[in-house]
Amino acid sequence: MSNDYDVVVIGSGPGGYVCAIRCAQLGMKTAIVEKYNSLGGTCLNVGCIPSKAWLDSSERYYETVHHAEDHGFSLGKIKLDVSKMSQRVSKVVNEMTVGVEYLMKKNKIDVFHGHGSFIDANTIKVSGDKEETLKAKKIVIATGSKPTSIPGIEIDKKRVITSTEALKLEEAPKHLIVIGAGVIGLELGSVHLRLGSKVTVVEYADDILATMDKDCSKEMKKVLKKQGMEFVLGHGVTSTKVSGKKVTVVAKSKKDESLVTIEGDYCLMAVGRKPYTDKLDLENAGVKADDRGRIETNTHLQTNIDHIFAIGDVVKGAMLAHKAEEEGVYVAEFMTGQKPHINYNLIPGVVYTWPEVSSVGPTEQQLKADGVAYKVGKFPFKASGRAKASNESAGMIKVIAHKESDEILAVHIVGPRAADIIAEAVVAMEFRASAEDIGRICHPHPTYSEAFKEAALMATDDRALNL
Repeated sequence: MSNDYDVVVIGSGPGGYVCAIRCAQLGMKTAIVEKYNSLGGTCLNVGCIPSKAWLDSSERYYETVHHAEDHGFSLGKIKLDVSKMSQRVSKVVNEMTVGVEYLMKKNKIDVFHGHGSFIDANTIKVSGDKEETLKAKKIVIATGSKPTSIPGIEIDKKRVITSTEALKLEEAPKHLIVIGAGVIGLELGSVHLRLGSKVTVVEYADDILATMDKDCSKEMKKVLKKQGMEFVLGHGVTSTKVSGKKVTVVAKSKKDESLVTIEGDYCLMAVGRKPYTDKLDLENAGVKADDRGRIETNTHLQTNIDHIFAIGDVVKGAMLAHKAEEEGVYVAEFMTGQKPHINYNLIPGVVYTWPEVSSVGPTEQQLKADGVAYKVGKFPFKASGRAKASNESAGMIKVIAHKESDEILAVHIVGPRAADIIAEAVVAMEFRASAEDIGRICHPHPTYSEAFKEAALMATDDRALNL
C-alpha cells in the first residue's frame, strides 16, 4: 500500500471522519490518523454519545421513581444498578465506533492508529505499534479539544475529575460538587441528581448558562432548583483538597470576598475545554496558533500554510460536534473547487438537560447592545396541549424578529424536545423567513413544534391562538 495521499486527516472525531468521508466521495485518496484504538474522537467515546446515553438512562429512572404514579402504575421499590447503566453506555459507544469503522471501509479510507505529528508541511509521522510516514498534498488538522482546569487546581482523576472520568463512574456520588454551570456541568450534574446524588454547582458568573439568553438561564435555573440542584453563583473556586474519599472545595465571593466551603465525595471540573494540539509539532510545518492554542485560519479554514486546513475545536468558534462536521464538509468541497458556505450565526447550541435548552442566533442582550430594532414573542409550554398530555409543562419558546422586516433573528427554547425543535428554526433562518411565515405554516396537532408557531405569531403581531 502506497502511503502517498491526496488528503490526510489528523483526528477521527465528528469533524475529522466526516471530512474524510466527503473527501473520499469527491474522489480524493484519503487517510485518517487516530491516536486511540477506537474511532470517533471525544464525541463518540467520552463526550456527546456517552453523556446522552447516561442522560437518557437517568431520566428514565427518575421518571419511573417520581412520576410513574401520575400515569396510573406503581412498581414498588425501584432498584438502581449504576454499574448496569454504565455497561449500557459502553455498549452504545462500542456500536457507534464500530459504525465509524464501517464507514471508513465503505468509503475506502485508510485508517492509521497512532499519534500523528508533522515532519514537514507535507509529511505526517504516525507513532503507533509501528512508526509510519504519510505523504499528503493536503492535510486537515481535526484533533479536537480536552478538558481544561482552573490554575492551581489539581485533577487527580479519582476524586477531582473531568467529564471523561465522570462518564465512567460506576457509582452515584453521595455529594457531587460541580465547578462550572455551563453545558457540561449541568448535563452531568443532572445525571447524578436524577440518580439520587446531592449536586452543588459552583459558578464564577452570576447566572447559569451565562452565554445563553437570560430568559433561558432564568427558566432553567428555576427548573433545576425545583429538581433539587443547588447553586453557589458569583463565586470563584480557590482550592480543592482531597482527603481519602472526601473532597473539600473552597470558593470566594466576587461581591464581598467571603469564603464558602463545600464538602463532597467527588468534584467535577467543568469549566471548559481547550484545543488539543499536544506534540503535533506544528512548528515543523510552519503552522501558526494564537495565544489560546487555537490554530489560526482564514475564512476558508486554511492555515497560514495554504494546503493545511484546520477544523472543529482546534479553531475559533463554538466547540460543537455539528459545527466541526460542517467545517469538515466545507474544507473537502473547497479543496475540489466548489464554493461551499457556513453561516456561523446559524450553528445551534443545545443543553441536554430535561427539559432541554436550545438556541440559534444572538441573545436578546446581544441584539440590544448592538442597537438592533427587534420584537419578541414568547409561548409557554404549559399552554401546549401536547406538553400537557405528556406531563411536560416547564419552559417556553422565544422568537426574536426584526421590528421592521419581521425577519426571524433568533430563537431560544427551554422545553421538551428543544434539541429537535430548534432545527425548524435553523431552516427558517437560513431562508430568512419572517415570524409571520412560520405563523402561517400548518404544524401538526398536537405537537411540541406548535409552540414555535405560536411564539412566532406572538412575535409578528401579538396574536397567538392558544394563549
